[in-house]
Amino acid sequence: MASGILLQALPETTIGWMFFLAKKYSSMFLQGTGITLYIAIVGTILGFILGYVVGIVQDMKINKEDNIIKKIFGNILKEICIVYVEVFRDTPMIVQAMIIYYGMNQSGLSIDPVPAGILVTLLNTGAYMAETVRAGIKSIDIGQREGALAMGMSPMKTMFHIILPQAFKNIIPEMANTFLTNLKMTSVLNVILVQELFMAAKTAGGTYYKYFESYLVIAVIYFVLCFVFNRLFLFIEKRMAGKNDYVLAVEYMENQ
Repeated sequence: MASGILLQALPETTIGWMFFLAKKYSSMFLQGTGITLYIAIVGTILGFILGYVVGIVQDMKINKEDNIIKKIFGNILKEICIVYVEVFRDTPMIVQAMIIYYGMNQSGLSIDPVPAGILVTLLNTGAYMAETVRAGIKSIDIGQREGALAMGMSPMKTMFHIILPQAFKNIIPEMANTFLTNLKMTSVLNVILVQELFMAAKTAGGTYYKYFESYLVIAVIYFVLCFVFNRLFLFIEKRMAGKNDYVLAVEYMENQ
């Protein structure tokens, strides 16, 4: 009798099951969302930093007049960066996760699933951002670099004070796309036992064998997260673009 009452109380429609699962496993979905955001945000930020470093190294100029030490170490660094970028751009993230997590644990370097997920995300992000940063640097007119060097600025100061601030503006859209991609790609980390959003849906759906409805719930969550962050990045991009520099310069000259 009790089981009959329980069966009658269960939803009969897809929408009903979605609300039922979302309410019953709300804490699990919230925890999964938190872990997903944590890995995506931390991994992406660290990946951006790594990508900038790799991109700068790839753009580093080695001249004939440079000393032998700079030539040797400069070329070695460039080759390491090339190999790193090619390996992580040409292999699936899910395979990288399996190799890093199980490989490190098998070799005695114990690592938990969440730190492993962050490591995979940052390495993957760094590889893609390195190419984006390199392209952003190339997009800056070479005359600005030459002018700064002619004024006595060192190559390092030229890069950090002249080139990178402008390149940063140019690559903001790609940075936003990379973060949104990472937010969704954290779903593959369930293969290394990360309790993120996809794993939460898998667990919740398995209880009543309602995987379709459970995955619809996280589809809505992913959509809301990506929609909000996309609008946030558009706002930041618009704020950083500022007003037209030419108009400001003309107004300044007219007021003198």
